[in-house]
Amino acid sequence: MRKRIYEIIEVAGENDKISRIYDLFMMLVIVLSLIPLTLKNPPAPFYWIDKISAIIFIVDYFLRLLTADFKLQKGALSFFRYPFTFMAIVDLFSVLPSLTVMSEAFRVLKIFRLLRTFRVFRVFKAFRYSKNVSIILSVFRRQKNSLMVVGWLAVGYILTCALIIFNVEPDTFSSFFDAIYWATVSLTTVGYGDIYAISAVGKAITMISSIFGIAIVALPAGIITAGYMKEIEPIESKDENE
Repeated sequence: MRKRIYEIIEVAGENDKISRIYDLFMMLVIVLSLIPLTLKNPPAPFYWIDKISAIIFIVDYFLRLLTADFKLQKGALSFFRYPFTFMAIVDLFSVLPSLTVMSEAFRVLKIFRLLRTFRVFRVFKAFRYSKNVSIILSVFRRQKNSLMVVGWLAVGYILTCALIIFNVEPDTFSSFFDAIYWATVSLTTVGYGDIYAISAVGKAITMISSIFGIAIVALPAGIITAGYMKEIEPIESKDENE
């Protein structure tokens, strides 16, 4: 019985209609539960939609916990480890705002329900059967070390620039977070203009930050492009030989 429940909620065989219906149903529930987030003052019916959705999510959570040993393959330990897995935490956060004991301030946590859509995305078979998506995922796996280095470089650059500008123009930036925000938009060369340097030194730092920012932002694109070309080379060669 538990094995069948696991097959329905997790691994869905291609011809498993019940599992497919379950996925479609969960996708519908997720979409309906997100509609109130598009409204400042949702009508009364949406209150009940939210509560019913929360109950469905809670049931889904406990079904996954009940079958955790099939997923994690750790025996009895699986039931203790599952609540600390990424998707289990996502499920928990997506339900918390709907509980009456939670403040309205936690409403934004409902956005975590978007992440649940990736779990049921197999309804469309996109990630399972799309060759292009498989290639892209393979590129990210192979280039993850290079991308992580670039990511840490960007974070370090932002924090350094923020620290410099925060001390150069203390009157312009009310907090260090504002300086980080400025450094981020400068790094990406977006420049919203809501916070900007006033002094000559500050403007010089902004120019330098933007110039180097172009190089840092361009690095991930170059890494991914090179990785993608490397991935498709064998495929193209195979197609030509055939």
